[in-house]
Amino acid sequence: MVKHIVLFQLKVELPAETRSKVATDFKVGIEKLPAVIPFIRQIEVGFNINSDETWDICLNATFDTLDDVRAYAVHPSHTAVAGALKPYLSGRSCVDYTV
Repeated sequence: MVKHIVLFQLKVELPAETRSKVATDFKVGIEKLPAVIPFIRQIEVGFNINSDETWDICLNATFDTLDDVRAYAVHPSHTAVAGALKPYLSGRSCVDYTV
């Protein structure tokens, strides 16, 4: 199995209302994806509660293989949700590892 962990940093100049809405919309959209992308084994999105840290959003997903992660990355349903978040980002970091 492969864990796919992605951290997102929102632009600091975004108003608090916008940050909250963008993050919530992303979480809702991502967590609906297993219904349309059957090779997602598990997926969740969490928001950083520690203001001393850099990253705002964490996506934590599990797939059977790295090829499944790659297929997920280009799946139209995923790219639609991810694309909606992209204009609000100042940073993204990703790690994929075997469990």
